[in-house]
Amino acid sequence: MADPAWSLPLCIRWDEELSLLTGDGALPGCPPPAPGMSVAVALGVDAGTARALDARARRGGGVEFVRTAPGPAGTPRWLRVGMETTGSAVEARVHDVGALLEGAPPLQISRLSSSLSHELRNPLSSVKMAVQTLARNEGLSARDQRRLTIALREIRTLERMLWMFSEYGREAPLSVETWSLPDLIQESSGLIEHDLAERSIRLELVGAEGLPHVRSDGVRLRPVLAQLLLNVAASLGEGQPLLVTLRGSERGVEVELLDEHAALEPGDQERVFEPFGSRLARGAGLSLAALRRVLQQQGGEVTAVAVPPPARGVFFRLDFARAA
Repeated sequence: MADPAWSLPLCIRWDEELSLLTGDGALPGCPPPAPGMSVAVALGVDAGTARALDARARRGGGVEFVRTAPGPAGTPRWLRVGMETTGSAVEARVHDVGALLEGAPPLQISRLSSSLSHELRNPLSSVKMAVQTLARNEGLSARDQRRLTIALREIRTLERMLWMFSEYGREAPLSVETWSLPDLIQESSGLIEHDLAERSIRLELVGAEGLPHVRSDGVRLRPVLAQLLLNVAASLGEGQPLLVTLRGSERGVEVELLDEHAALEPGDQERVFEPFGSRLARGAGLSLAALRRVLQQQGGEVTAVAVPPPARGVFFRLDFARAA
């Protein structure tokens, strides 16, 4: 089975009963594989995920990304599982993405992200085209239309995830221009307008008047800023405004958003921006890492600050550099 030139922590084979036949290596927090052990135990996933992997393998194999059940530290991990069938057995090569990246240089992380994005983009495009074709069928029932709406929403989520992978793997320099920050935020929200409209959430800018222009690469920033807006919107009730507060700063202009459902543990202020390591970032754990990378490259910064107790939540503060 062809495989990227990454370390190979676990190789297993299992039968139709989802019991291991052979195994070599082990994943962090999981027991060494042994004949008769369940696939779920060997991978640290629930039984439903193990069955889904087996079904995918028997439909022709391929690559799946799955999340483990929370371990002793309470943090789930992402696994890359490459599978193929040999007779009635399934062979899988499994990489713990987080363990792979611990201590890895930024260039290795960037190349991995770019590779993952390329690997997943083509099959997702095929799925999207099929769903869009089905959605044009005027004879569908209201229930089926609703199911297709949900499918398209999840496809948009996956597309944003792939963009985060691609962005973190991008090595080209930014094309920085002068921007009105309120306009840039409005354009960013346009990328998620369907998701916001489904829950009647509207963007509301506070303090948008009289601010200096900022330096930014709009093409690179809009998708990562849109993902942060969507993350924050996920904590809102239907019909609530998505508040974005702007104010002048020593650097230029600061943007503040409050995620009321997020929680920041002591000492996690920097970890939330690590690729694949954040419990706050959606998009396979890359959205906040990609946001920080883009902002820093254009002279800005982003921080996460816990709301003082007894209140709950996390303030995300984006500081943009003033245009010359």
